[in-house]
Amino acid sequence: MSVRVLIVDDHDTVRLGIRMVLEADAGIEIVGEAGNGRAAVELARAHRSDVVLMDLRMPVLDGVAATGQITSAQLGRVLVLTTFDDDDYLFGALQAGAYGFLLKSATPAQIITAVHDAAAGRSTLAPEVTARVMHRAMTTTVVPPSIGADLDRLLTERELEVLRLLGRGLSNPQIAGQLLIGETTVKTHVSRLMMKLQVTSRVQAARVAFERWG
Repeated sequence: MSVRVLIVDDHDTVRLGIRMVLEADAGIEIVGEAGNGRAAVELARAHRSDVVLMDLRMPVLDGVAATGQITSAQLGRVLVLTTFDDDDYLFGALQAGAYGFLLKSATPAQIITAVHDAAAGRSTLAPEVTARVMHRAMTTTVVPPSIGADLDRLLTERELEVLRLLGRGLSNPQIAGQLLIGETTVKTHVSRLMMKLQVTSRVQAARVAFERWG
């Protein structure tokens, strides 16, 4: 089944460009376009799209507020695509329930992959903002007390390498580049080390790394 996508941006030419990128993928169907946040909420309610590709700075109702309304009403998963990466917009969108945050400098392949990931319930963060999110989250995230201190016993050498890089805020593609392994292999290592550490998110795993290596 195709991923149903709603495009939200206040510039006609930008929406056209995004449409051209997404229509190159046979697994994506564009169900509508909106030029402001209020129209986005209305169209999301009408079309029940799988993914809402959302700009942030828009008239009438900005993307952060629109994201909150769409996610709270479960009208689709919001993937932010914007030129603005300042912390107010970044954390505002994520706190409002956005599944991912990409900059418009992302490649067409990255945008298409992020859309499919969002539809499948997987989050995406632009590499430029990953470290900032990790830093903010690690100051508030509580690691389950069941995690032991003896990581060398729990994890393999490769899993320790992956965990260390998670603690530095690196994304899966960045970890793959650092370790010269495939991204699928990185995902496997991340899943296994999370299971062994009894954590439920990458942020909690990164917190373990931060406490171990600083």
